[in-house]
Amino acid sequence: MLFWILVATLTAAVAAVLLLPLLRAAAGADAPQSHDAEVYRDQLEELKRDEKNGLISGDEASFARAEVARRLLTATDAMKAAAPALPAKRSNRLAQLAVILILPAVGLCLYLRTGNPDVPDAPLAARLANPGEDMNILIARAEQQLVVNPEDGAGWDVLAPIYYRTGRIEEAAVAFRNALRIRGATPVRLGGYAESLIALSGGLVTNEARDALQKLLAIEPGDPRAQFYLALALKQEGKMPEALEAFEQIVKTSPAGAPWLPLVNEHIAGLKGSDAAGAAQQAGTPPGNPTSEDIAAARDMSIGDRSAMIEGMVESLAEKLKTEPKNFEGWMRIIRSYSVLGDKDKAADALKQGLAVFPAEGSEGKQLLALAGELGLNADGGVE
Repeated sequence: MLFWILVATLTAAVAAVLLLPLLRAAAGADAPQSHDAEVYRDQLEELKRDEKNGLISGDEASFARAEVARRLLTATDAMKAAAPALPAKRSNRLAQLAVILILPAVGLCLYLRTGNPDVPDAPLAARLANPGEDMNILIARAEQQLVVNPEDGAGWDVLAPIYYRTGRIEEAAVAFRNALRIRGATPVRLGGYAESLIALSGGLVTNEARDALQKLLAIEPGDPRAQFYLALALKQEGKMPEALEAFEQIVKTSPAGAPWLPLVNEHIAGLKGSDAAGAAQQAGTPPGNPTSEDIAAARDMSIGDRSAMIEGMVESLAEKLKTEPKNFEGWMRIIRSYSVLGDKDKAADALKQGLAVFPAEGSEGKQLLALAGELGLNADGGVE
């Protein structure tokens, strides 16, 4: 009952605020000439009385009467000219009626359709205690607990994959690192940590990421994710025969129809192109791909210098994709790189262009969509 009393009071207060200027306009709507006409009529009556009582001569009365009559006619004409203002007064009344009746009625109907006055208050503390499926509340709850207890490994375990999925890669790397330090090494934590470092480096498998992947394989031999990134590291270092052997080993140990096989096969096909490989060795590394010297240098760079290097490589890759749009690996790399650099708009645009080349129905398109979901991009090339 108290709720409805508050609603009625607030509605009345808002209506009063809206009505005040309308009421002032209505009060001032009478033409001032109507008062002047009344005054002139009274003056004519006075002139008749004065002439009858001998207070004024006939000539003076006639002259005064003519002047007052002229002014009366002028005031009457002005009143007639002001007559078209009546519709404005009518519209004013309609506006008042809308404020008093229509607006409250519309608001009440909308509330009855979507609102529920019986739902109890949900203060932040209560929502943090029962977050349900609200991801933001879940994150806030975990972060709040970690402020109080930064050694809570379970909290870091919860936050790390969420940070990664929502594009907060640097925070994901910190969370995975803390979870590893507090709760120990597991394939999930090591894999997540390595992928975060690789994403931060724009697809470059750094020494720290490689160490984590090797530890992962020691715990869980044959893990395809670790094998793939380690094979990619060999390829980035220019060790093409070793990389080819590593990628082929993934194919041998993977089940038929595994979702990562199309990408692995693309690497194998590229590495087996001996003519293309020879041309690349003579002409240098294609634009957008780091040389083995670049890889070695980047591993020792500061985060700022490495980001600048990544930005340069990403721009080179973007130019390359304009002339070689069928480069699926290039689209995967540039979408993730733009996302890591924090440029979601460019990442979304690259996703849209990639899907135009590799439709969503195909295996490559499905991989692009999977990457988009991971990075928080939607299938239309927009940001979620």
